[in-house]
Amino acid sequence: MSQSWDPFSHSGSDAGPCLLAEPASLRSPTSAARLSMPLVVETTAVTVAAIAAVRFFHVHQPAGLGWLLIPCTLVVAALAPAWIARREFPRIGLRVEPILLALKTVLPACLCILPLLYLGLWLLISWGLPVPLRPVLTDQQSWFTWLLYQFLYVAAAEEVFFRGYIQANAMRLLRERRLSRPAQRWIAMAISAGCFALAHVAVQGQIVSILTFLPGLLMAWLFMRTRSLLAPILFHGLANVSYGIMAATLP
Repeated sequence: MSQSWDPFSHSGSDAGPCLLAEPASLRSPTSAARLSMPLVVETTAVTVAAIAAVRFFHVHQPAGLGWLLIPCTLVVAALAPAWIARREFPRIGLRVEPILLALKTVLPACLCILPLLYLGLWLLISWGLPVPLRPVLTDQQSWFTWLLYQFLYVAAAEEVFFRGYIQANAMRLLRERRLSRPAQRWIAMAISAGCFALAHVAVQGQIVSILTFLPGLLMAWLFMRTRSLLAPILFHGLANVSYGIMAATLP
């Protein structure tokens, strides 16, 4: 049986719940240096390939299945390397305790962020500026199906990839550097949010998509805070739906 470890765990009483203990071999600097480079190469190659594939499906919509191929690509790109390398993948958090923690964390975040988002959109419209990234519904898509798509496909797939794969791997790599624990967390969060924003720019072809760095940073924090993917998935879906409704209903 392969050994795996929780990228969030640290030795000590404040480490919190972890999936499996860190292998003793990873505590050796020589062993860590040997293991770091393959993980860097893998994460970089998988990220570039996944974003390129998503961009292709977004532009060409093969057989009209781009809506399905894009989230499937992200989920496979996140899970396949972890399965091949037999690494532990971050949990979704579909149990009572993680669900309660996710709700207690996400609801205050929504109450703080969504009113500011509405105010920002209202100011843009008041100044005669266009609303960025306004959602577009196709003839075959209703508001209900769009809402389900935002949660079940967009939010879930993107969080599995950008938080579950990229951010978790960044934490694994940073654990072996001589950095403070807060520095490790913030760097991993910035890497995750940066990849999230750059992917949106590359796929959507709009420089304004770089603004997704800010919600990406918040979702990275939610992942770090709750140690499960449920909280960032919930916030991601709620933010997307709220933004879409605001952008469509504001005059």
